[in-house]
Amino acid sequence: MDLMEYQAKELFAKHGVKTTLGVVVTTPEEARAAAEKIGPCVVKAQVKAGGRGKAGGVKLAKTADEAFEHATAILGMKIKGLTVNRVLVTPATPPEEEYYFSFLLDRANRQYLCIASVEGGVEIEEVAKTNPDAVKQIAVDPGTGVDESKARAIVDEAGFPAALRDQAVVMVQALWKVFEDEDATLVEVNPLARLEGDVLEALDGKVSLDDNAGFRHQDHAAFEITEETDPLEAKAKEKGLNYVKLDGEVGIIGNGAGLVMSTLDVVAYAGEKHGGVKPANFLDIGGGANAQVMADGLDVILGDDQVRAVFVNVFGGITACDEVANGIKGALEILGEHATKPLVVRLDGNNVEKGRAILQEMDHPLVTQVDTMDGAADRAAELAAK
Repeated sequence: MDLMEYQAKELFAKHGVKTTLGVVVTTPEEARAAAEKIGPCVVKAQVKAGGRGKAGGVKLAKTADEAFEHATAILGMKIKGLTVNRVLVTPATPPEEEYYFSFLLDRANRQYLCIASVEGGVEIEEVAKTNPDAVKQIAVDPGTGVDESKARAIVDEAGFPAALRDQAVVMVQALWKVFEDEDATLVEVNPLARLEGDVLEALDGKVSLDDNAGFRHQDHAAFEITEETDPLEAKAKEKGLNYVKLDGEVGIIGNGAGLVMSTLDVVAYAGEKHGGVKPANFLDIGGGANAQVMADGLDVILGDDQVRAVFVNVFGGITACDEVANGIKGALEILGEHATKPLVVRLDGNNVEKGRAILQEMDHPLVTQVDTMDGAADRAAELAAK
C-alpha cells in the first residue's frame, strides 16, 4: 500500500521523525480557513505520485485568499492520471538546503538499502545522472538493522554538515524505526530540509507498506481511501485475489505471477493484429484454482465493461489441470447467466489430457480450447476485436 504525503507524515510523527503535519482539506473554503490559522503556507496536492510540484500541484500561498485560489486550481486536476481530491496545507518553511534520504528493500541482494545525498532534494534524479558519486548507497544488514553506530556511519558517509550531524543521526534512527516497525518496503524523505537555525525536518514523505504484513498492522486499514479505490480492485481484494485493472479488452486469468505477466505480453503482441486489442487486467489465482476461486476471478473480470473476451491460461502443477477444468466448469455453473463473454482456455502441465477432456465433454458454448499459449492469445484477441 502506497501512502499519500499526509499519511506518511503521520507515521513519521508517530515514530519521532521531526515533521509538520499540516491540515488536510477537500474544498477551497477549508483551505482558506486552514491558511487563516497557519499564515503563509504551501498548498500541496495529495496523490500517490511524484512530480507534483512540476505538475503545478504545489503552490506557495502568502494569504488565505491565495490558498483558496490555489486549492481551487489544484483540486480536481490530474497528476499522472490521478485526480486530486484533497490538498495538504502546511506552514511555508523555505529550506536553506535540501537533502535526500530513503530506506528501501533491495530484493536483488536480499538486504535493505539506504540511499542518501546532501545534494539531493526534488532534483535528486538529475543529481543521480550528473553526479552519481553524490548519491550514496549504503547496505543495511537485515539482521542488525540501524542502531546509533550504523546511523552515524550513514550520516558520515552521506556527508551531512557538522552542524546537523547529531540531528541527522536521530533522524536516521527514527526513519529506520518507521521502516522496520511498520513493515515498510520504502521510506523516503524528499526533501529532507535544513531550515533556518540549523533545524533538520522532513518536509515531504513517501511510504510504501508491505501488504503481506497487514495482519500485524490492523491500524493500516485506516490509510485506505475506499472511495478512491477502483471498485473491481476492491472487490478482488475482498475475495483474496491478486488483481490489477488495466485499460484493455481481454480479461486475463492465470496461475502464478510469472505466467500471468507473460500472458499479458503475448496478448498485447497478438492484439496488434486485431485492431490494437490489449490486456484488461492482471489476475493471478495462485495454486488453488478450485471452482469458487475461478468463479470469483471470472466474476471480477466479467464485471469490467471493457472486457470483450477472457483468456484463462493455466499451467497445471500442484493444482492439476483436471482440477482447474472442474473449477472452470463449476464457475460457469455458479455464474450462470452472468457469464456472457467468450472464454479461451489454454491448459498445459499436470493431467492436461484429463482437464481438456472435462472441458470438451462440458461443451459449453462460451468456452474455446486452444492448445498453445500464442494460439490462445491470438484467438482471445480476435474474439475481443469482434
